Amino acid sequence: CHAEMKSDYTQAEFHIRQKNNKKKSQWDSFTEKFVKDSHTKEIDLINRDPKQINDDVVKVEFEDVIAEPDGTHSLDGVWKLSYTTFTVSKYWCYRILSAVFGIPVALLWGFLFACISFCHIWAVVPCIKSCLIESQCVSRIYSLCIQTFCDPFFEALGKIFSSVRVALRKEV
Repeated sequence: CHAEMKSDYTQAEFHIRQKNNKKKSQWDSFTEKFVKDSHTKEIDLINRDPKQINDDVVKVEFEDVIAEPDGTHSLDGVWKLSYTTFTVSKYWCYRILSAVFGIPVALLWGFLFACISFCHIWAVVPCIKSCLIESQCVSRIYSLCIQTFCDPFFEALGKIFSSVRVALRKEV
């Protein structure tokens, strides 16, 4: 009977452990998916400036750079070809530059912002917290000094000048 109870206990324990392992594997799967998603979130390939940080900076069109005032116009064919040359060369030059330098520059910016984050998390915030703790200590000492030395002095001055009466008279 004792052996049967022990085997029932271990069998029940086995089912509990199996159930907990299933929950654990589901949790691990969720955690892994969450971590993976936070680093590989999908980006919008249509709207590449959703916060409009470059609205007033790099939107340079042909009309913003080259303009012919009234009375000095080039031939229509030259004007059209100039427009096409400007637009196409700007488009392809940007494409080539971003293809060649985009990933290395993104790597540099990622490294820079990682360093800034690291310094902020591991140096700036602890330093500020340390200064706040120290300033609380100094403020308590300062407060004690004021209460010990200045408060009695000003109370005495107040008592001395409390008997002074000022009367204003208007003489005509």
